[in-house]
Amino acid sequence: MPHGTQDWEGDITPDLLMRAYAMGIFPMSEHRDDPEIFWVDPHRRGVFPLDGFHISRSLAKALRRDDYQVTLDTDFEGVVDGCADRADTWINDEIRRLYSALHARGQAHSIEVWRQGDLIGGVYGVTQRTAFFGESMFSGATNGSKIALAWLIAHLSARGFTLFDTQFITPHLASLGAIEISRKEYHLLLDRARMGDVTFGHSLAESSGAEVLQRNTQMSNRA
Repeated sequence: MPHGTQDWEGDITPDLLMRAYAMGIFPMSEHRDDPEIFWVDPHRRGVFPLDGFHISRSLAKALRRDDYQVTLDTDFEGVVDGCADRADTWINDEIRRLYSALHARGQAHSIEVWRQGDLIGGVYGVTQRTAFFGESMFSGATNGSKIALAWLIAHLSARGFTLFDTQFITPHLASLGAIEISRKEYHLLLDRARMGDVTFGHSLAESSGAEVLQRNTQMSNRA
């Protein structure tokens, strides 16, 4: 069980889940067949600086190619299914139900990447004020999840979000610019994010991969 965890006794509701995010904690399960859920409050937290997304030459080329389509909230369940479609996943039936409920309430969102009608990548997460809490992502084709992240970060930046929480840090996320901070630093960022007020929106801020590349590059140059 990860550091900073707590067992939970009783039913978790969407309202309780949103209150948990406001306090900096989130739910997980040991694996897909485990019905139990526990709360996680990591000692070290992963975040994506919105002005620090690293775009490699190969990803820049993939973004410019525009042989894909990107949508918002078009197939939330499909993205969750893609994220859970792996040998070891913490997405059990209860977590799936909770986040589907948040999505229906406009509090959880997905970004989807399509190619020739097939879902090849995506990210989903929860929004609260100016914070986006990334839950999971998947890739069904080369660069699928990276394209989704590039579009998502450009969108969050354009909408005025200030915090992109990745929960944990992985070598893959670190290679794209995610960093690890202390729990204290994270709560300071979370408190500031909860003072603002933006909406996720119903359409993408950018209309092409070239525009996404330009926005991310501009943000990085300002850092």
